[in-house]
Amino acid sequence: MTITRRHLLQGSACAALAPALGMAVGVSAAGPAQAQAATGEPVWRHALSLFGDIKYPEGFKRFDYVNPDAPKGGIARQILIGTFDNFNIAVAGVKGSLASAVGLVYEQLMTSSLDEVSAEYGALAEAVSHPEDFSSVTYRLRAQAKWHDGKPVTADDVIFSLDAFKKHHPQYSAYYRHVVKAEKISDREIKFTFDAPGNRELPQIVGQLTILPKHWWEGTDSEGRKRDISATTLEKPLGSGAYRIKEFVPGRSITAERVKDHWGRDLSVNIGRNNFDELRYEYFRDAIVAIEAFKADQVDWRTENSAKNWATAYDFPAVAEKRVLLEEFPNRSSGIMQAFAMNLRRDKFRDARVRRALNYAFDFEEMNKQIFFGQYKRISSYFDGAEELASSGLPQGRELEILETVRAQVPAEVFTTAYSNPVGGNPEAVRGNLREALRLLKEAGYEVRDRKLIDSKTGAPFAIELLGADPSFERVMLFFKPSLERLGIDVSVRTIDPAQYENRLRTWDFDIVVASWPESLSPGNEQREFWGSQAADMAGSRNILGIKNPAIDKLIERLIFAKGRDDLIAATKALDRVLLWNHYVVPQWTYNKSRTARWDRFGRPAELPKYGQSAFPSIWWYDSDKAAKIGKRS
Repeated sequence: MTITRRHLLQGSACAALAPALGMAVGVSAAGPAQAQAATGEPVWRHALSLFGDIKYPEGFKRFDYVNPDAPKGGIARQILIGTFDNFNIAVAGVKGSLASAVGLVYEQLMTSSLDEVSAEYGALAEAVSHPEDFSSVTYRLRAQAKWHDGKPVTADDVIFSLDAFKKHHPQYSAYYRHVVKAEKISDREIKFTFDAPGNRELPQIVGQLTILPKHWWEGTDSEGRKRDISATTLEKPLGSGAYRIKEFVPGRSITAERVKDHWGRDLSVNIGRNNFDELRYEYFRDAIVAIEAFKADQVDWRTENSAKNWATAYDFPAVAEKRVLLEEFPNRSSGIMQAFAMNLRRDKFRDARVRRALNYAFDFEEMNKQIFFGQYKRISSYFDGAEELASSGLPQGRELEILETVRAQVPAEVFTTAYSNPVGGNPEAVRGNLREALRLLKEAGYEVRDRKLIDSKTGAPFAIELLGADPSFERVMLFFKPSLERLGIDVSVRTIDPAQYENRLRTWDFDIVVASWPESLSPGNEQREFWGSQAADMAGSRNILGIKNPAIDKLIERLIFAKGRDDLIAATKALDRVLLWNHYVVPQWTYNKSRTARWDRFGRPAELPKYGQSAFPSIWWYDSDKAAKIGKRS
């Protein structure tokens, strides 16, 4: 589970609800909980993980993948596309565009390791305890945890933060809705009570809560105005993290500086991390301008999301001279569904045959060849890239047993046919796919009259608006448009500004958008937010499709309440298969590596963590010798 802000719905795999990491014990899956049940005393743990043991024992010195001797200093300059007008993380994505560096200012109760599938270790919290039935969780804060103004982080801050996110942020409100009570046990202990027992993931979900300073938000700014947690702001925020905001130009750039006396700098989870004195972010509205800025050495690091740019835009002298390095980092930490997403709340998309017909009209193979330089592969699972979780072939074993419980509520093909997308790429295949699309549309009650697809009963034309906020996706929509028009569909393509786009999504005012749902290796409660019936009517939820399917609701619950890893995998595959055979989306494409370009000024550990991709800038450092060899920054 990851909280992804506006990029979630623009085909980006970046992400951000918080990671779906699951919950478990720090010693063994049963021992401590059983001990607690026997003695009545809480058993405090230093870490949580979904199933089984964790890698790093209590008292560990550091994560294996960091360099404990990494030098501190230097600057790393990075590119971001877009703009920002907000430093208030509590309303990020709901009001305004959050500045990227703000995430560095704050901390969570727990922090993830990058070489385990689903483990979290104490950050602001030094210990965590939960009963055997997972009906609650209690966190104990570190005594030395302090805000940048020197005041201690307290239980009041934790409760204030939970209330703020639940009240002002629709996605977080849904994410934490199963936390029904937060109680202050002492200045350093907080107990969270859940709405039902048995949900293994909830203790760890609470650990992902970003903690805000209550005293600061309830105070006044430098001009004497009372701060408002429900409003956007460009006042530099007070945090407890390894960085603070140093300076910024509204909408253009922002610099975070390392807090050299940070209270947690010697924690085992922080050794070898946060090595740069400054992290600078330059915002660009145009990707071409951003590339030119990188070539001119105005920024140090760029992550490239365009296949075309990766193939054509990096042929310049500094690359040939090895002063600029191009490198791809594998993504082993997540899966994804990226797709043309249909609004099921609209009558024209309620028939699965119509939705499947639109997939037959999408010639991915030709698009991949013409505009993506053949770099992508077609997505065929809602967990594409997380191969252990993706369904394939016909259901067997435990997965089949789970599907039998919903047999009467799912398409028959779930049990008889392996899911696959239509394949195009040549004229014969395209013609065959369009014929099948027309057959499905005819079955659904449509016919072609005077080259227009109309409803046979009402005579109303079938019209679709492809809506987006990212100009770079216009070429994708325009490629799709002629194929839809060959079916007689009236198609319009519209790109609007991000604020308008967010408003239309929140009010479900769209036909088709490009959306993506990043998936962790341990799916859990976020699936309710993605596909659950309750979320379909919640403004601002991630169920933008509007799915209301009792079989899917049942499968989500099986997944959330799985008793072991094997059961979780089987339930996830079953959910994946049912989602696919309902044809809710037209799957797009994926690339399981992160493309990066950098000026060769940095060092990194010899072996990067398995689930961290590049892990830049978190565990990298500034290498003054390398920097001297390639010359000064422009």
